[in-house]
Amino acid sequence: MRMYDLIEKKKRGFALSSEELRFFVDGFTRGEIPDYQASALCMAICFNGMTPEECADLTEAMTDSGSRVDLSSLPHTADKHSTGGVGDLTSLITAPLAASLGLSVAKMSGRGLGHTGGTVDKLESIPGFRTALAKEEFLDQVRRIGVAVVGQTANLAPADKKLYAIRDVTATVDSIPLIASSIMSKKLAAGAESIVLDVKYGSGAFMKTADDARELARTMTAIGAAHGRHMAAFVTSMEFPLAPQIGNTLEVEEAVRILRGEKPRGWGIRTVAVRLAAEMLALSTGIASDDALRQAEESLASGRAYAKFLEWIAAQGGDISYIEEDRFERAPCSREVRLTRDGYFTAADTERIGLASCLCGAGRMKKEDQPDLTAGLVMQIAPSERVRAGQTAAVLYAASEEKLDAAEEMLRSSLVITDEPKETPPLIADVVR
Repeated sequence: MRMYDLIEKKKRGFALSSEELRFFVDGFTRGEIPDYQASALCMAICFNGMTPEECADLTEAMTDSGSRVDLSSLPHTADKHSTGGVGDLTSLITAPLAASLGLSVAKMSGRGLGHTGGTVDKLESIPGFRTALAKEEFLDQVRRIGVAVVGQTANLAPADKKLYAIRDVTATVDSIPLIASSIMSKKLAAGAESIVLDVKYGSGAFMKTADDARELARTMTAIGAAHGRHMAAFVTSMEFPLAPQIGNTLEVEEAVRILRGEKPRGWGIRTVAVRLAAEMLALSTGIASDDALRQAEESLASGRAYAKFLEWIAAQGGDISYIEEDRFERAPCSREVRLTRDGYFTAADTERIGLASCLCGAGRMKKEDQPDLTAGLVMQIAPSERVRAGQTAAVLYAASEEKLDAAEEMLRSSLVITDEPKETPPLIADVVR
């Protein structure tokens, strides 16, 4: 078998066999297939797509390129994944909420890059919290309390990491088959029986339209089902940030408020987080979605989810007095950004809001960057709200005035204030099962 022949075959629009895709993944991972041939195949896939069978076979080969996590000793294992966005702190709520419902949530999460935040960075803003656990410690914690969240290991689908580096510099990142196999190879390797996906669309998401997000959702759920997993996917809007607080410590603070029973007016974070946990329960146990949602709401209202959150944080070394006493730190310099006109907050360039948080210091534009965990911004106006000139739109937090200057300019350019109200897009556009 020659790599040249695989490239030629896909260039002409033919489907590659399972054996051919495994030959490519194994050879590329071992360094036997050069980058330029891998790039050529990725470009051919971009132009000609892949069949559902090809997507499933490519994902399986990528999953098998590294180690798999064996969760067979745990009951009702469930996982969730978001394609990323701004103010997307759902894992901080969904993971303990699902665990409080009797599920086993053994989750591996990533760090933030660009305008999207990462769960690992957020958790590391809690003093003492450890995001690296030995395998047996990880499994034992899930067995005891139902939840553990750690950083992804280097040997989890290593083919994906190597292939993504190629895609990133060859304009082949936006291929739905390649996106789907990238995400699902890591999810399959992580071992959960049930997987709920949160596929974002809009100005703050990678997929810009609901139709593209639906296609990605269908592709990923089909891959999971082909490998025997219970699957569902929500198609959710990122036309506005999901939560008003954006930045690592700020997002932990927001999650704590919701777990204590607060409802953030005008923002979708609580709704999405609870729906994800309910769907994890429905997939894992077979109960109706409405019953699962009722149980999730009851757990949140009773305080069981918050108690599970504190138990989880303590189990991984986090200082829960920091949380219970609301000792959340904020960067030393702050600035209120005030509106210059009356109107309605009807739209936002959510990516630019995320970048404003990055300019405050909260994110990383390169993988080597070290984010300021206390930096970020807090929105003071909500989607569709009637606003007035002079009203505070947001408060920025950074280590220096220079960072605040850059962040303010970016934030101002992201807000759309109109004379008349407009209908906002639905928060959850679709559910794919």
